[in-house]
Amino acid sequence: MLRDFQRVRGLRDTGSCDEETWRAIVEASWRLGDRLLMLVAPNLRGDDVSELQATLAQIGFDCGRVDGIFGPATSRALEDFQHNSGLYVDGVCGAGTVRALQVLARQTGSGPGVTAVRELESLTATARTLADLRVVVGQFGGLSALSRQLVQALRQRSATVLATDEPDPPAQAAAANRFAATVYVGFESDPGGPPTLHYYAVPQFESAGGRALARRIAECCDVAVPDLRPEVQGMRLPVLRETRMPAVLFTLGDVQPALDRSGSLVGAMIDALEDWAGKPLLSPD
Repeated sequence: MLRDFQRVRGLRDTGSCDEETWRAIVEASWRLGDRLLMLVAPNLRGDDVSELQATLAQIGFDCGRVDGIFGPATSRALEDFQHNSGLYVDGVCGAGTVRALQVLARQTGSGPGVTAVRELESLTATARTLADLRVVVGQFGGLSALSRQLVQALRQRSATVLATDEPDPPAQAAAANRFAATVYVGFESDPGGPPTLHYYAVPQFESAGGRALARRIAECCDVAVPDLRPEVQGMRLPVLRETRMPAVLFTLGDVQPALDRSGSLVGAMIDALEDWAGKPLLSPD
């Protein structure tokens, strides 16, 4: 049962109730209207926040990606909704605001929502090259040699790059947000596990840019490192959830084999990022 919950929540299905899983259990207990939602420090988190964000996006108020975190963008979108709906503008989602949201949501079609549309617009607004990207490269668990090689290769191609070795995923995400990165790429090891490229996805939202980049990296790895063959999977892992730009976390197997193929891996990453910079979305199937 715990593994099923982890899979549904986009977490690693370890079968162990670690800190990340426990937080997800607590967040899953909240439903919109159970409590007052407002901007506080630390930010409120929960499924009620996700439902609020998804509803705001559905009716045209951009609160950023649906991440279940009540941050400044969600607060601004909520205040805009209250103002446009003739409600008292206090940035607090209480019973009256919930009722107004539900009434308007029932009258609105089921499209991708303004958040998804804005992401698509930002990705396709201008043609870009690798030199136009602001890239944050992170690593967890002994892969600093690999991340350093990627950083060096990107800088040789004139990309603006920040490297981070913070052991805490939210800290890496915060660094990428402060850097105003175009894209985040991270590496981690999982001894004995399958190589996997993760991008941010939850039932109410999927990062189109992250998915496209993950797919391109997988395709380039199939050519450069044919024995690797990474899978592509949408997940809700902390570093993907808390970054505000397209992000990919490359989970490799054992550290040493990954380092042994670092030259080929870096070459595949560069080719994928270069292609993604010019065409940041997948072509329709």
